[in-house]
Amino acid sequence: MVSEIRQFFRDHGIQEVEAIIPDMAGIARGKIMPAEKFAEDGGMRLPESVFLQTVTGDYPLETGEAMSPAEIDIVLKADPRTVRRVPWAAEPTAQVIHDCFYADGRRVSMAPRHVLRNVLELYAQRGWEPIVAPELEFYLVEQNKDADYPLKPPVGRSGRAEPGRQSYSIAAVNEFDPYFDDIYQFCEDQDIEIDTLIHEDGPAQMEINLIHGAPLDLADQAFLFKRTAREAALRHKMYATFMAKPHAKEPGSAMHIHRRSAEVPARGHGAVLRQRELLPAPDALSVRAHQRALGLRQPHGRTARADVGRAGAARREPGRRRRRQSLHRHRRIARLRLPRHGRGRATLRSDRRQRPRSALRPAALAR
Repeated sequence: MVSEIRQFFRDHGIQEVEAIIPDMAGIARGKIMPAEKFAEDGGMRLPESVFLQTVTGDYPLETGEAMSPAEIDIVLKADPRTVRRVPWAAEPTAQVIHDCFYADGRRVSMAPRHVLRNVLELYAQRGWEPIVAPELEFYLVEQNKDADYPLKPPVGRSGRAEPGRQSYSIAAVNEFDPYFDDIYQFCEDQDIEIDTLIHEDGPAQMEINLIHGAPLDLADQAFLFKRTAREAALRHKMYATFMAKPHAKEPGSAMHIHRRSAEVPARGHGAVLRQRELLPAPDALSVRAHQRALGLRQPHGRTARADVGRAGAARREPGRRRRRQSLHRHRRIARLRLPRHGRGRATLRSDRRQRPRSALRPAALAR
């Protein structure tokens, strides 16, 4: 019987595979190999110390009990639910996120996905199911090959860099329309569900929100989105950076997480009614996600979705898909959203300082 991953390789003509894991900083670590060499069952090996490597390639002087002094290898096993195409690759390439184990079968305790699973287990013990939605902030900057020089905002379609701060400016976002067209296309190819795009406070500082859902799935999407944003920026002769403070005199970037907890009682009609009481009213852009959270809609399977896409492609007139994406994107840019994630009703604003304190995000208060 052909596995789900192998079937995905056949359906998409995959020639190379990127076997990846997220480290503690969200950087993709792993190996690239031909598709026929991908060891789905036996797994592959990486040094345990990969999780302690910093973004600059250094290691802490004292590792304590975090890792074995023998610097042993760990075994990586593929999660079939995470197989996706790499849309920017020159030849058909797939990426698969892996889980990490020791030789005796124990999970690697400091692997980020395992840490999250432990947190979810604590929720499950109380009969709760968390629902999250991350907001990722990042800067677009001009390519800078000399790290001694300060970073500068990139030049957009107007031929000029941004003059000062352009909070919530539609025109400032439109300066980089070709870049965001690639972002949306890459995310669609990887099943990354984007909700809203806005311009943040800093020059060429952007924020993209993901549609809320299960924490592990959203963690994988956020991990892949950061990689996607960087790759798309390189296509347009820019850098995308998620550093907390890339500009000394400009606002920093963060990742805010909206969280709700749904009680998980016994199955049946009563269970759905009790869960409804704990969830906020759905908005126009995320009804499908609410239905999935309530168990009223099954998450789309990759094979089923591919079949629907192939069937719909035969009926779709040329150019219709591109027009629909463009319309949806500009609706999202406008940020005309109803209340969601438990926030107050003051979501239509031009100045975040006018929001009531009940609607302020904890990270925003720290600013």
